[in-house]
Amino acid sequence: MLALLLVALSLGLSNFAASVGIGVGGVDRRARLRVGVIFGIFETGMPILGLLLGRRLASALGHGAHWIGAALLIATGIYAVMRAIRGDGGQDGKAPATPTGQRTGRLLITGAALSIDNLAVGFALGTFHVNLAVAAVVIGAVSISLSLLGLELGGRLSTRTGDRGELIGGLVLIGVGAVIAAGVL
Repeated sequence: MLALLLVALSLGLSNFAASVGIGVGGVDRRARLRVGVIFGIFETGMPILGLLLGRRLASALGHGAHWIGAALLIATGIYAVMRAIRGDGGQDGKAPATPTGQRTGRLLITGAALSIDNLAVGFALGTFHVNLAVAAVVIGAVSISLSLLGLELGGRLSTRTGDRGELIGGLVLIGVGAVIAAGVL
């Protein structure tokens, strides 16, 4: 359960980063609701899909699934860290900051882009036989909460802070993967 919570937090940090960027441009209550719902749906849906695929593959892979899951978490974390360091997080933290970033179509694209890596994370969690319902609730709740928090803080924080959220999220994923590989979780 601790691994699931840490993964949910690390996944939610990319939503936090994007929400900070959106919040910098100013949002009303309706936009807050759209951001929370859209980001929550994508952040929950992609890991569930990955969990379902991971469970099926886990039984075929046996004990090796543990190592594959840990490697996927580490690789996803490294990818997020590299994006944050290179500054490729502009899509996460800067593009939605314009008023058009609040449009539903753009939010759908942003939500999908933010959650692509969650497919691999869900797959990794599936190899560890995480309860699907619990994972969906935890990941969704954390994602929505961090999105709304990011919107609130967006007016006060710069987009660079959002970029740090992506970096921190990547580092947490690497840490969780390493702890799982070491057999602690």
